Amino acid sequence: MISVLIPTYNSVDSLDLLLCSLVDGADNISQVEIIVGIDGTEDINKHIVDKWKSRVNFLISPANQGLCRNTNSLVYNASNEWVLILNDDNVAPKGYDTKLLTFKNHTNCVITPNQIEPTPSMFAQFNINNVGRDPKTFDLNKFWEYAESVSHNTVEETGSTLPIFVRKTDFIRIGGWDESYPHGMVADCDYFLKCTLSGMKMLRVYNSHFYHFASLSVNGEKRRKAEMEGHSWFVYKWGRCMKRDINNNIFF
Repeated sequence: MISVLIPTYNSVDSLDLLLCSLVDGADNISQVEIIVGIDGTEDINKHIVDKWKSRVNFLISPANQGLCRNTNSLVYNASNEWVLILNDDNVAPKGYDTKLLTFKNHTNCVITPNQIEPTPSMFAQFNINNVGRDPKTFDLNKFWEYAESVSHNTVEETGSTLPIFVRKTDFIRIGGWDESYPHGMVADCDYFLKCTLSGMKMLRVYNSHFYHFASLSVNGEKRRKAEMEGHSWFVYKWGRCMKRDINNNIFF
């Protein structure tokens, strides 16, 4: 059993596509719990709630609480031991549930399914293929076919990117997303560093590839400012700048 957790703010079109891929793409939807955390934007997401409420659980916050607290709340409310944390601008591949559950006996690790993005990425492991730059032009069936064609059973210790598939108890034990990060930017890197320091293995798996539109909801100057504030808090907390080897994603 898997709990799929999706924090969201105002990415309505991409969230709708993600939910469609999760429900229609599962091998066995009865083994999948889907929880969406709507962060202070209930009115914007009303038609999504109405459309999916028979298959999806919604955790609605009346006021904006931020990405980190929203994500942590979703984990606390998950019914299953294994949780899959997605961005709302991801798209799930066919059979993601069966493929990820092949790792359910792994311990003390974070599982990172690889990603496909439409434009070149700083992460060498990502597969680059433009199946659509936005939800309205996206071809779900074409993506499913392509994702299956590039999937293989390789496992590497090159994780440390979202999405993540992790035991709920491990996520909480490490401290989850640090809610003191402004806007939630860099909180994922903070979490991955905590995992590395605690001795957890950061595994990247290639038997499933999730699509990522890459920052549909926050971009441009607003995103750059948020990232700068996140990096500043990282320096305040850890006493040094965040550094990572982009070839293996190891933090140092």
